[in-house]
Amino acid sequence: MNAANEREQWLQTLKENASGSEKNWWVTFLLSVLLGWCGADRFYLDQPILGGLKLITMGGFFVWWAVDVTLLLSNAMRDGNGGMVRRAGKSKRSD
Repeated sequence: MNAANEREQWLQTLKENASGSEKNWWVTFLLSVLLGWCGADRFYLDQPILGGLKLITMGGFFVWWAVDVTLLLSNAMRDGNGGMVRRAGKSKRSD
């Protein structure tokens, strides 16, 4: 592997890790599935305003709840700091 390829791989890894969230995907998923209708998932993700709105509207009459579960399953959910909440996966490195 030459230096340019190593640098490119390092930059790609840095980008993936920089946009990640510190929040656990499994905890978020369980909260969303079980208590998402009352906003527990959004409170956990440091989004109290959205959590309060879900609580008041019962998860947007369960529509918002379904959208949040779909966002989680597609790894598109963000926390309050803008980081992506992702499932832990296998590393793409091939040493």
